[in-house]
Amino acid sequence: MTMYATVGSPLGELLLVGEEAAGADGGVALASLSLPGQKGAAVVQEDWVPAPEAFAGIAAQLREYFEGRRRHFDIAYADGRGTDFQRRVWAALDTVPYGETASYGQIAERVGTSGAGVRAVGTAIGRNPLLVVRPCHRVIGADGSLRGYAGGPERKKQLLALEGARVVR
Repeated sequence: MTMYATVGSPLGELLLVGEEAAGADGGVALASLSLPGQKGAAVVQEDWVPAPEAFAGIAAQLREYFEGRRRHFDIAYADGRGTDFQRRVWAALDTVPYGETASYGQIAERVGTSGAGVRAVGTAIGRNPLLVVRPCHRVIGADGSLRGYAGGPERKKQLLALEGARVVR
């Protein structure tokens, strides 16, 4: 069963989408976290069930993050999303520490590709369905420029500023 909830944030209203997690604790495995106006954002479907209570733990972690009291998320992610390559790239995003940045080339090296593979890494990062909690906003150009972000460059700048990350441009 697909569930969803919306959560207010400094970035606008976030749309959380998840699947019922294994076990009887009423937990949810997060499948998508979308920002308003985001490229490729999830859109609520007719058969989805509104379930704000199922997302209460995730909402609390997001609140703590935006208040500067959380540096790492402890959230179950839904299985089966993305290709094997995309999942490797997304796992590499999770290794970029709070308040730091990595270049697209550095992420490409971490997943064992380089050269023309940097473009494929950028495409995989652009398809990250879990904005904010899977920190694709921490990936910048080799020259320190912000480059792309599905939520828009202003939101990327806002997230990096929240974390105290140093960006050249």
